[in-house]
Amino acid sequence: MNSSNPVIAAADALSAAAASGTPCAPVKDGIAALGIDGAYAVQSELTRRAIAGARTLVGRKIGLTSKAVQTQLGVDQPDYGMLFADMEIADHEIIPLARFLQPRVEAEIAFVLDRDLDDAEITLGKLIPAIAFALPAIEIVDSRIADWKISILDTIADNASSGAYVLGGSPAKIGDLDLRLCGMSMELKGEPVSVGCGAACLGNPLNAALWLARRMAALGSPLKAGDVVLSGALGPMIPVTPGASYTARINGLGTVTAHFGEKA
Repeated sequence: MNSSNPVIAAADALSAAAASGTPCAPVKDGIAALGIDGAYAVQSELTRRAIAGARTLVGRKIGLTSKAVQTQLGVDQPDYGMLFADMEIADHEIIPLARFLQPRVEAEIAFVLDRDLDDAEITLGKLIPAIAFALPAIEIVDSRIADWKISILDTIADNASSGAYVLGGSPAKIGDLDLRLCGMSMELKGEPVSVGCGAACLGNPLNAALWLARRMAALGSPLKAGDVVLSGALGPMIPVTPGASYTARINGLGTVTAHFGEKA
């Protein structure tokens, strides 16, 4: 580990945790002096390494879309992380638990873009027609930080605590949906374990997508046609039980199921 450069040191620690399957201590102390910009610098370094290792960037995820969680972590805006092609899992596919360290699941609305979004001052009126369709999604959230003892700096550095994601197969035009009021229920063995609606995601999932589109364009890494955007949780995050199947039902979008294998 390169201790002379705090960004590289944090990236090394998170990479080692992912490779070994053993969570590491929080990285916040090493990058505290650099603040949130430093945490994103760690994320950027991990992204650089991923792309150098032939992983393909296919979109972004938005986190911290709950006002309550923002307050808990002492921030006033969401965060973002990268989505890579090898993070996408098919609906109902058996998901090996061995690929995760401390997985949790949350139900979201995913957007797939129809055009590039390179305007840092894009309006909602221009964003909506740029979305090809929406899909139901389950994000598998994971943390390389031991016991999920994360600060805002830890989660941003750790690619917004990303793991993988499952997309449903029922695309819908967003003009046919009330994204703010669409209800969500995630079930385990037919019983609800997480419930919510679109309003839980920054008041409307489109608000989250607009924030992301502006942020990415301003940073010179705009969202592209075909990108997937996970817009943020519609309800509470649930720890994964080995062998369990979680089905999320989102009004107007149908269902999506994440089925986990037994622990090896």
